[in-house]
Order: sequence, then C-alpha cells, then structure tokens
Amino acid sequence: MIRNYFKIAWRSLKKQPFFTFLNIFGLAIGMAGSLLICLYIYDELNHDNMFVDADRIYRINTDIKFGGEVSENSEVSAPLAKTVVKDIPQIEMATRFRNNYSLLIRKTGTDTNIKEEESTFVDESFLDMFGLDLIVGDPKTALKEPNTLILTKTAAEKHFSVNNALGQTLLLDNDVTYVVTGVINDLPKNSLLRNHSVFMSMASYADSFVNNWGNNNYHTFIKILPSAKAEDIQEPLQAILKNYILPFVQALIPGITEENFLASGNYYNFSIINIKDIHLHSNRFPELSPNGSIQNVYILSFIALFLIILASVNFMNLSTAQSLKRAKEVGIRKTLGSSKIELISQFLAESGLITFVSLIIAIIIAAAMMPLFNDLSGKAIIIPYTNPIFWSVLLLCTIVLGLFSGMYPAFFMSRFIPVEVLKGGGERSAGGRNIRSLLVVFQFAISVFLIVGTLVVFQQLDYIQSKDLGYTKDRVLVINDVSVLENQSQRESFKEQVQQLASVKSTSLSSFFPTPSNRNGSSFFAEGAMEQDKAIQMQNWRVDYDYVPTIDLEIIAGRDFDRQFRTDSLSTIINESAVRVLGVTPEEALGKRVTNDLGEENPTFYTVIGVVKNFHYESLRENIGALGMMIGDYSNALAVKINAGNYASTISSIESIWKTIVPGQIFDYYFIEEQFNATYKAEQRLGKIFITFTLLSILIACLGLFGLAAFNAEKRTKEIGIRKVLGANVSQITYKLSIDFLKLVGIAILVSLPLAWYAMSKWLEDFEYRIEMEWGVFALATFLAVTVSILTVSFQGIKAAIVNPIKSLRTE
Repeated sequence: MIRNYFKIAWRSLKKQPFFTFLNIFGLAIGMAGSLLICLYIYDELNHDNMFVDADRIYRINTDIKFGGEVSENSEVSAPLAKTVVKDIPQIEMATRFRNNYSLLIRKTGTDTNIKEEESTFVDESFLDMFGLDLIVGDPKTALKEPNTLILTKTAAEKHFSVNNALGQTLLLDNDVTYVVTGVINDLPKNSLLRNHSVFMSMASYADSFVNNWGNNNYHTFIKILPSAKAEDIQEPLQAILKNYILPFVQALIPGITEENFLASGNYYNFSIINIKDIHLHSNRFPELSPNGSIQNVYILSFIALFLIILASVNFMNLSTAQSLKRAKEVGIRKTLGSSKIELISQFLAESGLITFVSLIIAIIIAAAMMPLFNDLSGKAIIIPYTNPIFWSVLLLCTIVLGLFSGMYPAFFMSRFIPVEVLKGGGERSAGGRNIRSLLVVFQFAISVFLIVGTLVVFQQLDYIQSKDLGYTKDRVLVINDVSVLENQSQRESFKEQVQQLASVKSTSLSSFFPTPSNRNGSSFFAEGAMEQDKAIQMQNWRVDYDYVPTIDLEIIAGRDFDRQFRTDSLSTIINESAVRVLGVTPEEALGKRVTNDLGEENPTFYTVIGVVKNFHYESLRENIGALGMMIGDYSNALAVKINAGNYASTISSIESIWKTIVPGQIFDYYFIEEQFNATYKAEQRLGKIFITFTLLSILIACLGLFGLAAFNAEKRTKEIGIRKVLGANVSQITYKLSIDFLKLVGIAILVSLPLAWYAMSKWLEDFEYRIEMEWGVFALATFLAVTVSILTVSFQGIKAAIVNPIKSLRTE
C-alpha cells in the first residue's frame, strides 16, 4: 500500500512539472538556508564545551563605579586568585591569565623574528584547570619555573619539530630568553583561547606576586567543587571587598569606609560567568578573544525559522491552489470507497516525496555555498557527513517538515464532497481562499520585516563610517613592534628618518591609539581634592610631542605639548569628558594639577595645559570616557600620517628604512582605518547575512506568489477571453488579475512595519551612538516589496492577457 502511495505520488508530480518545480525548488532553498544558519548557531552555542569540567569553570568579573566612570571588567586584581581558593571552600582551584598580546619570537642563534599575535602569562594550574594534555613535556612542572613557556603545535613547528621542542631556548621581543617546556595541540576555533599560541609561566611576571588590589589586569578563572553551586560563591566572593580591597584602598585614601563609599554612589561588585556562556553573553573589556552575541543568534534563529516556514507556506499555498485540478480525482476515490485516512495518507506521501527530494537538493546547495557562507560569517564550519546524530536530526526535521507542509493540504483535499466535485462544483467545494490569502500575507510580512532589518543594519554601519570621530582615521599608518629597537634613542632615529620622507606629513611614537591598542586606566585626583568622591577614573596614555597633530585631534582650550617647555614632561592634555568630571569649563581646567600617585608621600602632579575635543577611542557602542595624555617613552608603535598620493611607494620607503636599522626583523603595519573597520566586523557580517537571507526570503515568497498568480490566471482563462472580446486591453486585464494580490501585500506591509520598527529599535540599543529610524526606511521597504510583487504577478497577468481569446474560450 505504501509503495502504491509513492507510485501514485510520483505520477501526480510528473503531471504538473511547473508546480512541482516551484514546490521542490522553494523548499530546497529554504532548507539549504536554514541548514547553513543552524550549523552556524550550533557552532556559536558550543563554544568552550571541549574543556574538561566546563560546567564547573567560571570567570570572575567586576562591575565598578568610581571616579565618575562605570566599568564592566573581565579582569580582576592579581591576589584575588590565591585569596578565593584560601577563603572560599567551594572553590577547588583558580588560574590567571595576564594577556601579553603580540610577541616577537626567534630561536636563539637565529636573526629573524616570527610574530605570534596572541600570547599570555598563565599560572601553573592552567593545564589542570582546562584539562589540556601536552604532546611533549610534563604537565606538572611545565609552567612552574620562571622563564618557561609552552607553545601550540603550529607555533612550535615554526621553529623546530615538536619532538625536539623540549629544552629549546627562544628569545622573546629581542629581550628575554625562555625555555620551551611543553607543546599542546592547537586550541579549537570555538574556544576562547583560539587565538593564543604562546603560554608563558606566571612565575616569569613579577607583578603577579605583588599584593596590589587596585589594578585589575588578570583574567581569573575558578573551578568549583562538583557538589557546589554557582550561587554559593556570590556572597563569600563579595566579602573580598570588605576584607581585602577596602583595607588596601584605605591605606591610599584615608577616611574611606564601606559606608561612605556606597553612600557616594560608588560600588564594587563581583560576579561569575560560566566559561561556556562567555562567548555569547559577555561584552566586557577586555575579552581573551572576540565574542559573539546572543542577540545575533536570536536574529539568525528567527531568520532560519522564517525561511523554512516561508518554504512550507509556499507548499501549502500551491498545493491547495492546485486542489481544484484534483477535485474529480478525490471525488472518484471517495465514490470507490477510499476513506478519509487513506486520502490523507496519499497526499502526505506526496508531500513527503517532495520534501525528501528537496532535502537532497538542499544538501547539495548548502555544500556548494559553504565556502561562501564561511567567508561571510568568519567561521570554518563543515557539514558533518560522518556524524550519525546530524543525519538523525536532519531526517527527523525533514519528516516533521513534510508533515507540517502536507498536513493542511491533505486535510483540505480530503474534505471534498464527491457529489459536488463530480458535478463540476469543485471550486465551491474547495474553498481555502482565505487561508491562502493569510499565508501570502504571512510570507510578505516576513520579507518586509527582513528588508527593514537589512536597511537599518546598513544605515547604522554607514553612520559609523561617516560619523565625525574626533580624529582622522584615513591616511594614518601604524608601524608595529617598534620596541624591537634597542632603546628610545634608536626609536627616535627611526622616527626622524621616516619624518624626512617627502610623502610623510607627521609621525608619532606611542602604544595608545583610538583603534584597538593598549589601554591604561587609573584613578586620578585633583590637587587638594584627594577624597574618594572626588576621584577621576581616567585613561592614562603615554604619547610624544607630535601625537596630537599626527592623529589630528582638535584642541579646544590651551595648547599642545611643546619641546621648548621643559615642564611639559609633567603636563597633561585631557579630553572634554575629563573636564566634565572635574566640574569646570575647558578654560578653567587649564593650570589644574592632577595625580594618580595614591598614598605617596610626595606624589607626582601633572599640570593640565590643554583640552582636546572628545574623540571616540572606544567603539561607538561605548560612551566616551575621561582621558589624559602625558609625555612618555613607552612606545611600541610609530604612527605615520601620509600625504595623499602613492601609499604603496611610501610604505616601501618606510620598509627600506626599517630593514636598514633592524635587518631580519618583521615589518608589520596597518592603517588605522582598517583597524576601525575591523572593530565593527560583527555588524558588517550581520549586515551581509541579513541581505543574503533577505534575498532568499524574497525569492521564496516570489516563487509562491508566482505560482499562485499562474494558477489564478489559468483558472480565469475563460473570463480573460470574454473580457478581451468585450474590449478590455492588456493593462486592464493585468490590473484585474494583480489587484487582489497587491491588496494582500499591502496588508503584509501594515502588519510587518511596526514589528520591524520594534525589533530594530532593540538592536540599535546596543550602540551608544546610533541612527534614528526615519520614515524613509519604511517607505523604501514598502516600495521594494510592492515593486517585487508587481513584477512577479504582472508577468503572469500579461502572459494571460496576450493569449488569443479564441483559444481562451475553447479552454475547458
């Protein structure tokens, strides 16, 4: 019987190839798009699952309000790790990371450095905490001694074979020699350590032993006991503030107590987050690796659901529309004794056959599009062909989809009344027009929603690109790793030689730039106002005398640094946000003195000599905080402002100077504009994904509309012929055939626009600086939806209208 169902289903599908193609192609496109998105979401949801006991590993965060600034930090102070293990019995162990970012490495006895983009100091408990095995080396002692490190396999193979790695010596940043004590496998691409390749022993980092509760520079992870719960940790963790941090701060700021600290509106709160939640639920500074966003996962989940529902709705619409052609077949079957269950089974067999054929085509499409999708999403996803769970889930979803898509048409057609359909009253018996109209409204409502989403995302990206950032991001080249030059004198010499190039406007040595780079926040106090409620939490950037003109900052009060003034070595230039915290005007701020030497008998004061206009040194998701710039020789990069012209020639000239001074060393550079754009890579990817799947949704909706329009024109063939005989022209007939569909599209637009406005308003809330959604966005979305629907429907209308009326009137 089942074989007979599928045989009849195959014959039925062959009889109407056009509508069969529309059904299969529409379903395949929707399934392929949903499959790609689901693989992406699966990858996002399974970050850091690979670590042993991941359910018990948590990172400690801090939320601090002090000195007029609110900060959500992913790092804590150095002594916290040892303290929580000692004071909180539910914590089994702790380990710390002290990010060192990029590192130049060369094997001793060689001349050429190799750059590793991410390195970090780690405690000796690191391997045990995360359950990582060494390919070579002893995990118990690998990170115990100072000046030892472990490498990932890829990093190690750049210098020597893995089997010969143990005991090899490496020179780091042309300064310190380390011994290789272990090699681990490359960390998975969906782990928070995916970009790290060098792990140096924390015993090598002197600051990690200092009992300083005031600096938060350490990512600290804890593993709780199997019997403990996360909420058990919160209260004893908060006690750290009273028992350790406040006594430390009281030695620096006499008179501060827990009561007046909280009464002034300040706070210092600890929290913990499971390691598996960090990727999607943490947006703190700084993160060990760039994180995703649960919001984007929700958005993509809805898009995947929309695509599959759109494709399913197409099937329902076209199947019910085609039911009139099969009304007599149903009537005869019922007359000959077929039960309702048998008819439903027959039609479900047809939908199942279409769905499984669509699945095969969908997998082929997804496999073909996977490289493009990976490039779009920044992932390295593969279809897990050998995973039985994947195939089981895929087949189960296909069966569910087949039932969902075919259930309504099956029940709809099984309700035909034999007497009616055999008399030719199939149209009266069929009904279902309201349902089909509702499904068309649903399809286009989704499409319009996605069109609005795409337009808003791209408008926000355009706003980011065109906003006045307060500095010049174009034509500024940054040369990295200037620290390989032996001393400040040699760095100045390199700077001067670059400055002499005709195509170079100005140069500046620093490690601090508006795009992602070093950051250093400190608590400052104005002279004579050392109370805790007068603190100014401020970025402390070390720059040189040419920084302001090179980055093109605007001075709104006072002056720039000047070599002619020896006292400028103890001067500072602050931004407008710092002035606001001081509670004065920019002019009044000039001459004020500030210090960050808390508790010192003779603190060093910096005199404010200038105020710069606020500039966005963080992303546009953040407010602009207080910032002060001081003259200093801590510089790892050279910023070069280039005149308009041949950039390639200028870069080549700078590289020649570099190779003359430090032959064999890497010449690494980037443009500030490139770094700025990279900051919003997630939004750019979301925009591209939006537009891709919006086009897919429109395509699927149009396939359904196209099929319904074709069916409608075919059903009204005689009517069209009569109208032509009575004098109607092509445009009148096209209008008559199209107007009903356009009404449905209009209803879809009215339904979807408020929903789209609400959803995208929520998305924009993630940005402190954002666009205001204007009526033009919704007008453009409406125009696009109406235009696409008119083109789709009119094609069938014109095709039907130009047929010879004689042929139309002969049609049965």
